[in-house]
Amino acid sequence: MNAENFAGWLRKNGHTVIQTQSSYWYDAGPRVMQAFPYHWLIEPEEDELNDLLQKHNLLALRYSCPLRSSKGMISYHAIYEEPDYTLELLDRRSRQNVNKGLNHCTVEPIPFQRLADEGWQLENDTLDRQAREGRHDEKSWKNLCLAAAEIPGFEAWGALVNGKLAASMLTFQQSDCCEMLYQQCQREYMNDRVNNALTFVVSQTMMRRSTIKSIFYTLHSLDASPNVDEYKFRMNFKPKPVRQRVVFHPLFVLFANKNLYNIVAGLYKRNPKSHALAKTKGMLNFYLQGKLPLDQQIWPVPLEEERETILKSLHADRSIESSKKNLSLSIDNNFRHE
Repeated sequence: MNAENFAGWLRKNGHTVIQTQSSYWYDAGPRVMQAFPYHWLIEPEEDELNDLLQKHNLLALRYSCPLRSSKGMISYHAIYEEPDYTLELLDRRSRQNVNKGLNHCTVEPIPFQRLADEGWQLENDTLDRQAREGRHDEKSWKNLCLAAAEIPGFEAWGALVNGKLAASMLTFQQSDCCEMLYQQCQREYMNDRVNNALTFVVSQTMMRRSTIKSIFYTLHSLDASPNVDEYKFRMNFKPKPVRQRVVFHPLFVLFANKNLYNIVAGLYKRNPKSHALAKTKGMLNFYLQGKLPLDQQIWPVPLEEERETILKSLHADRSIESSKKNLSLSIDNNFRHE
């Protein structure tokens, strides 16, 4: 249950996968590569990034790095890291929603074939409800699900209402972390809170396994509406502050500026369902924001309330590191003069 398994799944779905010194990368879009496993925080050397971009003729790279990194847009991972996951940890509204969902459905592992067949309708309905263009057609969705059936670490889960698949989820265990990859729900069952029931049962099941220490729900999206992640936080997942960095090919950097962003944003406004324009707009935004100091960036909504606390903590950490470095240099100089 490691990154190689996930890489094998991506390859079975037609993706190009490249391993470098710091991470694994796959083609998340035309000439754009995303680092995985998604929950890893990496700090590649600039030479590694430039070599990857130029050797493979890529336009851009995207990865998550620690908050202390000098570059990258302020961002977050939606994660859960507590020892257990119980109803008592949820707020009153979420507890009610989970209980309502459990009264309407049963949550259990399902065959990958069922996820492939019935899950396609749910995936389509979910993307339509969120006004987002899908990355899959029916054939590629089925391939995605059935390829997972052949690789250790993947699991398919379903919320069933009178035997009908009302919501579903695909997960993967990477080392001691469960990554929630896809979650879908038929809109006619939304008010029955089957999504809440599904998230709760899967999360509780995972956190009670001795081999799992955390759950990774999602990356801060390039293009999704900020309210898409509200559901996750109501289910007691936390926004872990990180930086997401977008690195463009050296030749494209000459054009990656505010003017180009405004042009792409204007085109996207005319065609809001365009997956390509949404991602391009997001990539440019992450790149431009990531060049600014953290205190000058536009912070994502889930981190706004903690902004000053995070910045003060980061400043304190940097001061400590600077003091340690100066002390080390001072000791070294004293030894040299003795």
